Amino acid sequence: MADIKAADVAKLRKSTGAGMMDCKKALQEADGDFDKAIDLIRQKGKAIANKRADREASEGCVLAKVDGNYGALISLNCETDFVAKNEKFIKFTTSILDLAVAEKPADLEALKALSMNGKVLADVITEESGTIGEKLELAYFDFIQAEKVQPYNHIGNNLATLVGFSKADVAEQVAKDVAMQIAAMAPVAVDEAGVSAEVIAKEKEIGRAKAIEEGKPENIVDRIAEGMVKKFLKESTLLNQEFTKDNKKTVAQYIQEADKDLKVTGFKRFSVK
Repeated sequence: MADIKAADVAKLRKSTGAGMMDCKKALQEADGDFDKAIDLIRQKGKAIANKRADREASEGCVLAKVDGNYGALISLNCETDFVAKNEKFIKFTTSILDLAVAEKPADLEALKALSMNGKVLADVITEESGTIGEKLELAYFDFIQAEKVQPYNHIGNNLATLVGFSKADVAEQVAKDVAMQIAAMAPVAVDEAGVSAEVIAKEKEIGRAKAIEEGKPENIVDRIAEGMVKKFLKESTLLNQEFTKDNKKTVAQYIQEADKDLKVTGFKRFSVK
């Protein structure tokens, strides 16, 4: 058996991120062959990841980043809050986000197929899962392109937003306020036009059922349901929501006060909580 030096173990650990004992065992099994030891650790990592495939990855790190007029938002999920707050895990998530911003993939599957350090990203995530010992899942990716894109990353990295504007010269405070409004109030669309007919029909049906349950007369049930739909649209569309910093005005009024020609072109929001 080859003489395994501490320096070799440390080098393998730095290369793979695996634990000291795992690295020592891999080097012993590989009879000191460094490349073979790396392969053994990767194989072990994949086996661990496969064993945990049925686990729920309900924690994670959610981050948004903007480069010019392009912004990306991703969520790398894990099993525990302990891992989600780990500095190495956050750094790994950041590296995936950097890749997304640089390569601008079309969707989540295209992002997973990108190359990172000479390997397919999906495989890199699997290997990292084996090293960490928890199921990791790249659960979300989306992006916005606009004249101005503003990111917001919530403290704790469990929530992030992106919002696009029609003009590049948006006041920084206005952009931040709108991004934070989206984080706090979780709108479903920019305005009424962005809400699907299916969602409106569902809300109307909920309103009808509630009115009937409360014993309202049949001849006013539809009117009550329509009123509930209007309430839903006011509370759930960004521009119609009360502005969190001043509930005497809507978000639309706040934006128009800053610039009457400014429009919100779209937004993204994701949370693991």
